[in-house]
Amino acid sequence: MSRSHKARILLLLVTLIWGTTFVLVKSALSAVSPLVFNSVRMLIATAALVVIFHRKLRTISRGAIAGGMLLGVFLWLGYAFQTSGLRLTTPSKSAFLTGLSVVLVPLLVAVAARRLPSRWTIFGVLAAFAGLYLMTMPAGGGFALASMNRGDLLTMGCAASFALHIFFNGRMTRRHAFEHIAVVQVATAAVLMPLSIVLESPRLVWSGQVVFALVFTGVVCTAVAFSVQAWAQQYTPATHTALIFSTEPVFAAVTSYLFLGEHLGTRGTMGAVLILGGILIAELKGSAVEPAAGFEANR
Repeated sequence: MSRSHKARILLLLVTLIWGTTFVLVKSALSAVSPLVFNSVRMLIATAALVVIFHRKLRTISRGAIAGGMLLGVFLWLGYAFQTSGLRLTTPSKSAFLTGLSVVLVPLLVAVAARRLPSRWTIFGVLAAFAGLYLMTMPAGGGFALASMNRGDLLTMGCAASFALHIFFNGRMTRRHAFEHIAVVQVATAAVLMPLSIVLESPRLVWSGQVVFALVFTGVVCTAVAFSVQAWAQQYTPATHTALIFSTEPVFAAVTSYLFLGEHLGTRGTMGAVLILGGILIAELKGSAVEPAAGFEANR
């Protein structure tokens, strides 16, 4: 099997894991506050990455440290927004709203290149934001932010943060070793996360479920998944990576339905279809003109 095929299979496996963990994290948040959860998770992930790549860290450069720290800031913001929002919204909605980062990346690419995005990219973005309206605004709610679920609003902040992370990640991993970037960005998020705990009422009730959620998301969903993604994107076009990652909301919705009995309803389902359709249009058509970096959601 070629490396490109192995890369695609591994990326799909990572996407499946990320999609199914929305339910796991949602359940754990009944016993632990979001930012405390993320703080412990990032510490576990950092420790795991240092163990895995400790020999590679001997040759780390100042440029890799600076680039990793920049990515770590966006990673910290993305996780903080996503987990805080997930406490107030449903796993399926969180996954679909996080997926909006995919259609934001081509816009960032266009701005950086100082050119207009393609008409397909624009069409995909408009379709995704129409879906966003249907999923987050109650019928007859107009465009008032006051009528929006606070969890949905926080998750939109997560999508913007991950889009910036995706955009800069593509640049940094081309300049520096992926092992160095992986360790520094997660370590930076681990340092910043405890500083934001003052924004919530910290709470942690230890249980088997909480310990499992922390270890699984820290080691598998963060340390291992980031390393696999960084390796795989060396052999997979960015457009293909984004398309594979766009299936994450589908995995999340199926898992949420099976384990939590969550139903999006007619309006929510229409919104989810528009968001997923917009992502596919922007990546399949728009990326032919403007290649985008890969997509990350529930890391």
